Amino acid sequence: MSKIHFSYRKEVPVEMHKVKIVQKLTLLPAKERLQKMKEAGFNTFGIHNGDIFMDMLTDSGVNAMSDNMQAAMLRADDAYAGSETFYRMNDKLTEIFGIEHLLPAHQGRACEHIIAQYLVKPGSTVIMNYHFTTSKAHVTRLGGKVEELVIDEGLKVSSTCPFKGNIDLNKVKACVEKEGAENIAYLRLEAGTNLIGGQPISYANMKEATEYAKSLGIPTILDASLLQDNLYFIKTREESMKDKSIREITRMIADLFDIIYFSARKFGFGRGGGILVRDDSMYTEMEDYITMFEGFLTYGGMSVKEMEALIIGFEETMDFDTIAHGPSFINYCVNELVDLGVPMITPAGGLGAHIDAKSFVDHIKAEEYPAGSLVAALYLCGGIRGMERGTLSEERNPDGSERIASVEMVRLALPRRVFTLSQIEYVIDRVKWLYDHRHMIGGLRFVHEPKTLRFFTGKLEPVSDWPEKLIEAYIKDFGEDQ
Repeated sequence: MSKIHFSYRKEVPVEMHKVKIVQKLTLLPAKERLQKMKEAGFNTFGIHNGDIFMDMLTDSGVNAMSDNMQAAMLRADDAYAGSETFYRMNDKLTEIFGIEHLLPAHQGRACEHIIAQYLVKPGSTVIMNYHFTTSKAHVTRLGGKVEELVIDEGLKVSSTCPFKGNIDLNKVKACVEKEGAENIAYLRLEAGTNLIGGQPISYANMKEATEYAKSLGIPTILDASLLQDNLYFIKTREESMKDKSIREITRMIADLFDIIYFSARKFGFGRGGGILVRDDSMYTEMEDYITMFEGFLTYGGMSVKEMEALIIGFEETMDFDTIAHGPSFINYCVNELVDLGVPMITPAGGLGAHIDAKSFVDHIKAEEYPAGSLVAALYLCGGIRGMERGTLSEERNPDGSERIASVEMVRLALPRRVFTLSQIEYVIDRVKWLYDHRHMIGGLRFVHEPKTLRFFTGKLEPVSDWPEKLIEAYIKDFGEDQ
């Protein structure tokens, strides 16, 4: 982002775009929010979007398109087979990544499904710097297991480490020695790591890890869904890359991997997904999975209108000012909350501002889902929808006990080009108020618990009447209509 200096104010991030289309927001009165929370089973995924003031659940599929992206949608070729839109999209991705083969899919988890279906065998191991919920579920569903080998610093809540998403090469080598290289299905690196606060991985670390894997014949795979944030951090935090352009860094990263996949709901500012495959024979073998599970090879379950928009979105991702918007706003939000004493995941990463829920509500037992409780409280006290990223997002152990998450946090995602700074200031204010009243927040328990990815559709209830008492305190300070 171009550096904007102020004469009389503290440094604040400045939007390098102007707003041309708006959508009305509604802030329900506090008591109505309590009722909506009860109806949703204390799961923010079940709340209607019209009942939310600040939707910070995710940046997936909710980023604002540019005027050029919207205009490009009128160009779409809606042929079932052989769509020219596909070939334009393929050409743009080849230009950026230097990989010729594109397998389109409807979103990132579809890409994960196809890759796992092709490479994972029962008893095989997938090495990751850190898992994402769906990436792990696809591996375990097929009888494989996941080894998460992020550096120790990655699981520290408060840190100055600039690349907490780095994989530990010593742990990788020990894992390969234990499991045998022939039993490693693939090495997956996520840039950056979603579930530990959008923390980035350095280019140097990616290079070292992939060179080691390739020396043993282990396929190397990049999850590029959050690549735009990671590119920003590599350019601004990795000394050897500061003079490189975003386009140059992107190609250097791409050259390290056999397969690159992405959710275009994040990468590209639209909706969809894709798998880029370097090897001709591997591409040919994976084609069948697209036609079986997604759609024909020239649309893969995507709308061609979205594909045309993505072509422009991919190009916009190569612009530093464009990709700096998210990390700059996130950094501002995190730093302001830290100054107010609120425990946050530091340094600020990509995707969103992440609250250290374990410290925020340290009186709530891990089995009563501290981050889930805090997410519910945020909606009650401000109409803010965040996302639980902790024990509630884990799956139970085989014996039915809880798998306690390494990091318990609440994500306040910042969709790109969506919120203004005044809205971020509102969020900061309500989070601070809630922190001052944190001992009023209680735990949750399941009343309906799906076996897989329970955080999406599960229903919970509070272990006491804490939501009613919290709303009473909130109304006393802000009034019933807030």
